[in-house]
Amino acid sequence: MTIVIIIALIAVFLIYGVSIYNRLVKLKNLVQEAWSSIDVMLKKRHDLIPNLVETVKGYATHERETLDSVIRARTQAVGADSVQAKEAAEKNLNQAMMNLFAVAEQYPDLKANTNFQQLQSELTSIGE
Repeated sequence: MTIVIIIALIAVFLIYGVSIYNRLVKLKNLVQEAWSSIDVMLKKRHDLIPNLVETVKGYATHERETLDSVIRARTQAVGADSVQAKEAAEKNLNQAMMNLFAVAEQYPDLKANTNFQQLQSELTSIGE
């Protein structure tokens, strides 16, 4: 009778162990999927930035420093490999983009440019 109880306890522990393992694998996959989604959104954002910079260049030729800082920030963000580096690079990129949008406010023709408006709204929607 004790052998049956011991076997039953071992079976219960094995089932519990397998259940926990499966749950951990599922959670790990969810985390990887979430990071993949974040990486896809960041890549989309990084791909739109050169188009925005080129659009602004035509209007704001003397705002070279702002444009260069956006390009540098994008390069940093694309090259970031750890979560902390990505976070820091994205904060830097956000600041550079805010400066770029502030420069765009000074150019009424640029604000009315359809291409600029479309790129700006795409970048904004990606960030949400």
